[in-house]
Amino acid sequence: MVGERPAGLFVGLCTLDVIQLVDHAPEANEKLTARDQVVAAGGPAANAAVTFAHLGGTATLLTAIGRHPLGVGATTDLHALGVAVTDLAADSTQPPAVSSVLVTASTGERAVASTNATRHRLTPPDDLDALVAACDIVEFDGHHMELAIAAARSARAVGRKTLFDGGSWKPGTEDLLPLLDVAVCSSDFHPPGTLTPTDTLRFLREHGVARSAVTGGATPITWATPDAEGTVDVPPVRVADTLGAGDVLHGALAYHLALGAGHPAAEDFVAALTAAAAVASRACGSFGTRAWMGNRGSG
Repeated sequence: MVGERPAGLFVGLCTLDVIQLVDHAPEANEKLTARDQVVAAGGPAANAAVTFAHLGGTATLLTAIGRHPLGVGATTDLHALGVAVTDLAADSTQPPAVSSVLVTASTGERAVASTNATRHRLTPPDDLDALVAACDIVEFDGHHMELAIAAARSARAVGRKTLFDGGSWKPGTEDLLPLLDVAVCSSDFHPPGTLTPTDTLRFLREHGVARSAVTGGATPITWATPDAEGTVDVPPVRVADTLGAGDVLHGALAYHLALGAGHPAAEDFVAALTAAAAVASRACGSFGTRAWMGNRGSG
């Protein structure tokens, strides 16, 4: 490790999440009174960074937020959770991306609407190489793709581990894959010509990713390395909210991968996936993206 605590750089999306717990998704023109709400910084890279910091790591988020009051709120929330923020849109007065989330109380299923990263095209910072060199692992969520590719190239040049959170296939993903050590993708991640998790794992291997996995909610995680393949069971939990479960899994996986030296052998990869799945499962047992940590952060 670079320091006494594992250090992670998380490259990607930060949003302001407005999460409402409802009895059902509304019909057209219907108004609902929510049971509960959470307002917090969100986005795959941001939630992964929060998880990494909560587990004991040193987390830095490389993203775009801005100085609009809503953006200041998101940054303040991240700082309170131990995440350092490098904001490449620090001078922007526009509102940050806001994710409107409805979580159905009886099932924990969520519906999300967000502009995501569409409003910013980020130029890599002058100190990108230093940011990368100061960490043990770099995680990417596929948003701000040009920035991700630049950071991945820097990581490859200085021998830092790289981890990809594949939520969905995005333009430019094919250029990022050869720079990755590990990719863990959702079942919604469909590279061209793929239909099944087996197809996805084969595609990733053919495009240079040596260690990969596909998640599917409560179903077992399917994984593959150059010399082995198999599944990891997801611990059962009474689901209250599935929002951010994949983000938590990636933050926990980054933490456990960062603890190890060099590229993980198959058994180390499986052990890290198993530990990460346990953390993500625990996060699904409570409403919002913070309660599983003990009610830290905004609410």
